[in-house]
This record gives sequence, C-alpha cells and structure tokens, in this order.
Amino acid sequence: MLGDIAFTLGGPFHVMYPPRVGRNIQGFRAAFAQADVDGLIYYGKKANKSAAVVRACAEHGVGVDVSSTGELTAALAHGIRGAELMVTGPAKSDDLLWLATRHGALIAVDDPGELDRLAALGTSTAPARVLLRVLPAASASRFGMTDAEIDRALSALDGCDSIRLEGFSFHLSGYDAPARAELAGALIARCLHTRTLGHPATTLSIGGGFGVDYVPATAWAEFTEHVDRQWFHSGKSFESYYPYHFPAPGPAMLTAILTHDGLAERLRDNNIRLAIEPGRALLANAGFTVFRVQGSKVRHANGEPYCLVTVDGTSLSLSEQWFDSEYLPDPLLWPARPGTTTPTSVGAATCLDSDLLSWRRVPLPRAAEVGDLLIYPNTAGYQMDSNESAFHDLPIPPKVVLHDAPGDRYRWTLDG
Repeated sequence: MLGDIAFTLGGPFHVMYPPRVGRNIQGFRAAFAQADVDGLIYYGKKANKSAAVVRACAEHGVGVDVSSTGELTAALAHGIRGAELMVTGPAKSDDLLWLATRHGALIAVDDPGELDRLAALGTSTAPARVLLRVLPAASASRFGMTDAEIDRALSALDGCDSIRLEGFSFHLSGYDAPARAELAGALIARCLHTRTLGHPATTLSIGGGFGVDYVPATAWAEFTEHVDRQWFHSGKSFESYYPYHFPAPGPAMLTAILTHDGLAERLRDNNIRLAIEPGRALLANAGFTVFRVQGSKVRHANGEPYCLVTVDGTSLSLSEQWFDSEYLPDPLLWPARPGTTTPTSVGAATCLDSDLLSWRRVPLPRAAEVGDLLIYPNTAGYQMDSNESAFHDLPIPPKVVLHDAPGDRYRWTLDG
C-alpha cells in the first residue's frame, strides 16, 4: 500500500492513524479515573497540524490548546466547540482574544496587560474565562507572571464583571513528574486564597511535557553510553538528544504526578480540576513519514565503507534538525529483501551540505536502492510539520490518513 501511495503522490508523504490518538486519549482518561481526579485534556495543536487529529479529539470529547487565530479557527472547523478550547501563548493579539471570548474559550493570561485588553474588548455574551499563568520560581522562561504580577492581576480583577478567573496554569520544561506535582500542590493554596477574593478558581493546568517512549531501554543505554562522533557522517556531533527512551511515558507520567505527595487527594478535597495539555504524547505511534530513495553513493570512514543515500525530501520534514539534534529511531527500508547489513546515512534533495535526515550511519538490513522507501516511525509528534517549507520549490509532503476497513485492511485519504 505504501508503494502505491508513493507512486500516486510522486514524493514524500506523512501518514496519520487517528484511532491511535483515540487510544492515547483513553490512556490519559484512565489515569485520571484511577486517581479519582476530575481531569481535563487539551491537545497541544502545535505538535501537528493534521485536521484528522483535531477531529479525533472532537470525537473523543477532549479539547484543543491553540495559540493563534489560525489554530483556533481550524479547531472550530474540525469539530471542537468553543468551550473546549484553551488559548495559550504570550501577548495574544486583540483579534485572538476577541475570538476566544466570543466562543467562550478558556484563556491562559500571560501578563497583566492582557487582562486590561480583555476588559477593554468586552463581550456580548458572558465573561471571559481566564487562568493566570504563573512563572515557576527560579525559572528563566519568558512566559508567565511573577508573584508581584499575579497580585497586580488579582487587583485588576477586583470588581471586574467582564472577566471570570477560573484558576492558574504553568508549564515546566523537561519531564520531571515530581516537580510538576509539587508546583501544582503549591498552587492549590493560591486557588484557595483566590476564592476568598470572590473568584471560582477551580482549575489548575500543568501544561504538557509528557514523555514518549521511542526506543527500548537497552538500545537507548547502548547509544548514550557509547555514542561517538565517528558513528556520524563527516564526524558530526550533537550536544543533546531528546530522551528517546522514557520508562513512564504519557499516562504513566500523569499517574506519577497525581500520586506524588498526595496530589490527587488534595485536588479532590479542594474541588479542583486538573487540566493537562499533551501534544507529543497524544500523537505517540499515531504517524510516520515516508521518503523515496533517489540516489546512493559509497563513502568511507575509518577505512570502512558506508552508503550515503539521497531521498526525495528534506530534513525540514524531520524536525529534530530544528533543535540541532538527531532523530534516533531507525528508519525502515521497504521492500524487505535479503541482504547484508549496510551502514547508511540519509541526505536530502537540496544543495545544502548540512541537510541530512540521518547523520548517523543507520544499520539498514541491506543496501538501499533507487525506488526503495525509507519509513521513519513515530514522527507525528513535532517531527513531520513543525518547520516544513517549500525550499527549492519542493512541495511540502502531504498527509495521508489511514482508515480501518473490513477484512483487516486499510483505506486512505488525504488529510482535509
């Protein structure tokens, strides 16, 4: 089927499988249910632009986290209702704030000035629903408000009928479950204080950052313990890598947060809902990317030969290069035929010497030939469209959506 799609489209393409998104949603819901916590899930839309993912969220009754008028209108167009939207991001435009209030979205306010602009916009329906985004202590982030700014915001809301303060939010970099639980626990006290000022304050959002497990523990340990620049084309080196093995990914990480230091019980006791904004974790194993081999040559390193193949796309469609890093899950080679294991680096169809999809010499099961397909697995989360562009006037790879069909088959359509 992938060969037929490649022939039909005539270039690289991405594949999405929405039922996997539904299973991932169910996993997070089960973690909330097991902890007996009232939980809200908002899909972090920036992780993938696919309309099919938003549709899957709508069908499974979860919301979407957006940061632009384009993302907001796309979410509405594919089934998300206004009250199911979370609007985040810094210094939001007046157009975004106006549209968010018109649709009853929940707005994570990043600075006191946003409250002033919200109050000036007014609304013809109901008060604007907001969370105040907190700057974590000792954080160098440019997002969120300091304690003094939070106090200013609360003062500005005193007697303001056009804005309804529903709670607080934060986002932590990295993947530390205890740190998220501890900050959420500290903000429970802030919610309780805010209620004494007359605000409902029933929601805490802890953002995203739920890890995804891409490779087995043994493979990750072998790589991290022995990685050497001689493994890479031209002796390339990288300072850091995403933690491609994550022992407690997605819903398991949510469980670790809820069980740390009695957080779940404290949320229940104080009637507070916990909101999360997973992006990558809702897309785990929900998509992959396919390139066609269109050239190959032999190079040598340390006296050993390896292949340097060129595919019909660019590293802009495998966005780990965006972080000056390497995407470590091995691509699969199709068709499967007998052969000799062949170390292979993968270059792009551009005139840039630095444009490689895989600097690492991947041990393919045989030498790749022109017309073969290289299939990069698990690329739906932040990889396949975070920074694509039509460089060299090459078309941006389309997204193909797989649908279950009778007889253990699949049908496919283009993403709408």
